[in-house]
Amino acid sequence: MKSIVIIPARLASTRLPRKLLLHETGKPLIQHTYESACTATLPESVTVACDHKDIFNTVQQFGGTVRMTDPNAPSGTDRIAEVAETFNDADIIVNVQGDEPDIAGASIDLAIQMLANHPGAVMSTLATPIRTRQQLEDPACVKVVFDESYRALYFSRSVIPHPRGGICDEHFVRTTPLFYQHIGLYAYRRDFLLRLCRLPQCESEKAESLEQLRVLHYGYSIMVGIVSSSSSGIDTLDDYRRFVSSKSSVFGEFPESGA
Repeated sequence: MKSIVIIPARLASTRLPRKLLLHETGKPLIQHTYESACTATLPESVTVACDHKDIFNTVQQFGGTVRMTDPNAPSGTDRIAEVAETFNDADIIVNVQGDEPDIAGASIDLAIQMLANHPGAVMSTLATPIRTRQQLEDPACVKVVFDESYRALYFSRSVIPHPRGGICDEHFVRTTPLFYQHIGLYAYRRDFLLRLCRLPQCESEKAESLEQLRVLHYGYSIMVGIVSSSSSGIDTLDDYRRFVSSKSSVFGEFPESGA
């Protein structure tokens, strides 16, 4: 099965404007994500789907593959679908967010393998155990529950499952985790991805602001692959400063960049 990675890249990010072009490490953030995605062994290609010429030019400058998409696309999924339409021979499309510079290639491969191993599913995604109460109770941390076959049952910003007797420290140290954080990496069968954008939103999706609930609402299966930890996305300036600091501790001082 032929698989490809598409990275949706929007310039006007809300909390950290133009974050994909920040380059204090000597490379723009989008380049870090692109290079991390290229470490996956199963995809045949990686393409950035952007909405602005500044990102387009930046990706071209570092030698990446990039496509311009409709700047008015309502979501990253629509942006990915627009590019996926041009890949007629692709079977699986992987959505890697542009602000995930440390995404592991093995995670991308796992999402692809989950779909390859479960022909009845139209999507796959990832999850990792939650080990702190603070993370569990944070609505920004999306939780997922799944069945014994690793098919997703529900996604929520609330605590799921909700312990009837209350949350206790034992829940975070047990060998078989009770709580799982959803990781926003998706693999789609191409034909389903093109249909997904035309499906009406459902009420649970609107309430939770989670697009994957639309898939479950219409009766489709999402497989969940388990990884030991998640990469840290860049949402705020503090997130980016931590990322820069982590790279500096490995590589030392960075050169000046004109990116």
